[in-house]
Amino acid sequence: MIPRIHQQGSNTLGLLHYLYGKGTHEEHVDPHLVASFDGMAPDPGRDPSVTKRDLQHLLDQPLSLLDAGRRPDKHVWHCSVRAAPGDPILSDEQWGDIARRMVAATGIDPGDGAGCRWAAVRHADDHIHIIATLVREDGRRPDHHRSGKRAQAECRLIEKELGLHQVAPGDGTAAKRATSAERHKAERTGRERPAREELRETVRRAVAGATSEEEFFDRLAAAGLLIRKRVAPSGDLIGYKVALPDDRNGEKEPVFYAGSTLAPDLSLPRIRERWTLPAETASADGSRPEQSALPDVTGAAFARRRATAATWQALLIIDHGDDGAAAAQIAAAGEVLDALAKTSAAHTRAQLREAASVFERASRSHVKAVSGHDRALRQAARDLVLSGPALGRGEDGATTAMLIDMAFFLAIAAANWHAKRHHAQQAKAARQAAEHLRAAYQAAAGQPMDVLQQRGRRMPQPLQHRQVAVLHHAVPDLAEQILAEPGWPALAATLADAQDAGQNPATLLAEATRRRELESATSISDVLIWRLRRSAHLPAAPESPRTRPPETRHRAPSPAPTAQPANGAANGTARRR
Repeated sequence: MIPRIHQQGSNTLGLLHYLYGKGTHEEHVDPHLVASFDGMAPDPGRDPSVTKRDLQHLLDQPLSLLDAGRRPDKHVWHCSVRAAPGDPILSDEQWGDIARRMVAATGIDPGDGAGCRWAAVRHADDHIHIIATLVREDGRRPDHHRSGKRAQAECRLIEKELGLHQVAPGDGTAAKRATSAERHKAERTGRERPAREELRETVRRAVAGATSEEEFFDRLAAAGLLIRKRVAPSGDLIGYKVALPDDRNGEKEPVFYAGSTLAPDLSLPRIRERWTLPAETASADGSRPEQSALPDVTGAAFARRRATAATWQALLIIDHGDDGAAAAQIAAAGEVLDALAKTSAAHTRAQLREAASVFERASRSHVKAVSGHDRALRQAARDLVLSGPALGRGEDGATTAMLIDMAFFLAIAAANWHAKRHHAQQAKAARQAAEHLRAAYQAAAGQPMDVLQQRGRRMPQPLQHRQVAVLHHAVPDLAEQILAEPGWPALAATLADAQDAGQNPATLLAEATRRRELESATSISDVLIWRLRRSAHLPAAPESPRTRPPETRHRAPSPAPTAQPANGAANGTARRR
């Protein structure tokens, strides 16, 4: 159940005309009162002898009794309360009780006998509107400070009592929702979603991996947005607004949205913080410290490998770092997801866009992100953008699957981190992002996994037995579970590839299982394949059996390991965070 306190107004009759009218798309059905301040207010929806002006006069009577100088300019209070889509249809009596509880909780009519006059109108199955005049019967103004938070708290109690869908409590860091008017406008003009949401995604993608204001604004312009910069008298740039070229108001002018109204972290000052080094890393003269040179990104596959490594390091910081550093990693992960969605192939793009969209809510909380500690992830996002679109096959497609697999575990880590700090909305958003990433992974991993499966099944029996022995030696507690998975042949082929590359597959396997939990994985085999192929520097896209050179297809196995574990590798079981 979601309450919304609308902007205060000055026209009681105008709002009543809307509440009792047909609606923008004639969606209002049977408008009528379900409750009022005295239980006897006239209802122009059900009583043909009553007009909307009659109800307006009754509600505004305390206002008219005040001297002109004491009357507030904005005297109309408006609150809507909407049930969740899956909730049962409530009766008028239930909605009436909800309205009385809302005006009491928000201070509009606290039950002292002198509260504000109000009425609750229902014109749909799933919501009501409460209209009130912000003058009490004793002539004083009501104490409705922080009425939004008070309404939210009361709705959480109502949800529990009525067995309704329980909305995760917020902390004030969420992006502003599209208004009803914005949603109706999108429907009327044939848009898939409101302009606010489209702009938010476009600006997020523009800032992903950007390193300067010039680059950021160039990306906005390249995306086709109209830009209006806000400049101080000193000439300094202090803000910006953006608009869609075809989103116009009644005067045919573009509708601009300030970055801060799209999301709290999309204001220009907050964007600049992403490019700021922490004080402890800056030199005495304020210059940036020298960084070890990274090799140039040579393509989409290379960018995805580097992003996978950065994501792995971010996981460790989220698990073991301080709160400020962990919050910075989670925020920067949003940039990686935006960049990945922007540059991936069509068959994964929809799920990746959804993952990036919902993870946006997980990227902010009241824990302040310490800028500068997240440079590796932000550089990874930049690499993804600059490397351009990736193919959906070959090394591009396989490294996309590798990165999505790691991003899935980062989303799970972020969900756990938020849950431990009672950030309910952020934890829920991160879990939703993980599910979208799981679906994107299934689409991306199909082809490379099929090739590995074929190679694993066609391996000579002695080599297959060798890989089973390696598995039992390295991870005895997980061996039987892995052998029963459909992905075991693909993992066996990867172990053989690691050995062909001069690596010790038992050591790699033990390390891969010991470094991070596996319980949230749908397939342990799949997770281990990508961890091994990354750590052993194997090609992400394996060669099919027909394309491998004959001399490497049936390489004789080396002697099987002894039963004694080496360096404690036998204890490399999946561990919880």
